[in-house]
Amino acid sequence: MPSFAKHGFVLFACALALNARAETHSYNFSPVNQYNLQVSARFWNPIIHYVSARSGVRLNLKLGRTSADTTSYILTREVDFAFTNHLFSPEREKMGWTVFGRRDAAPVRAQIVVPADSPVKELKELAGATVVFPGPEALVGYKAPYAELLRRHIPVNVVFAGNMDAAFTQLVAGKARAAGANSQLVQNYSGREGKAFRVLWSSAPFNDLALMASPRVPPADLRAVAKAFLGMRQDPEGRRVLDAASELVRAPQPVGFVPAGDADYASYRAFYTGAPISLR
Repeated sequence: MPSFAKHGFVLFACALALNARAETHSYNFSPVNQYNLQVSARFWNPIIHYVSARSGVRLNLKLGRTSADTTSYILTREVDFAFTNHLFSPEREKMGWTVFGRRDAAPVRAQIVVPADSPVKELKELAGATVVFPGPEALVGYKAPYAELLRRHIPVNVVFAGNMDAAFTQLVAGKARAAGANSQLVQNYSGREGKAFRVLWSSAPFNDLALMASPRVPPADLRAVAKAFLGMRQDPEGRRVLDAASELVRAPQPVGFVPAGDADYASYRAFYTGAPISLR
């Protein structure tokens, strides 16, 4: 075999080996749609680019049109890393996903809110009205607020907007009388859009969403990804990425990630224990 042909074969073989290795270290990452698609992509793409570079494990952002669509990717096993709180029902816990971190933020509360200038002052005034929610999968933004309305025997017309930003848009436009919401996102939206809301009801606290990995991820890859996420705030480049993400969504405090485990999500499991069957 001519020398150049031999060398070319070796290079081609090496390229195949590298491509095969890269393929085994590439995973889809799906964060719950808390914002509209454009803001969600601008928030997460720099973060997962940083994590991929630091960990040597490639993550690809996979977002659905709505939060329910994004969660469906998890349920159909199209992704192996997620930022979610949609996997703590008894049935979904059987899937075996592991909590390895969470956003370093104050606990969130489920809320039912109206515009600050709304004449509605009490939950009972919502009887028969349209109430908008981000989506059927949202425990904090939908399941907990709606469970409270059911508990109080307040019938409402439920509308799903697809994400929290879209729900606020419908509320502000007068298409709904109230919205089920996540307290953190109420603050963020108010800061970004200059809109004020009145809180009619607020739940007990829930920890912020969890960084999770599927049981298909090898331990070495999980450790590498977790180390990159959890070390971002301590690294100057990581801190720059996080600060830009915080500014984008007008977060009340800088975004960061800290270690977490299953015990941090006991309040979610407690909710499902007492929730109406239709919301489990």
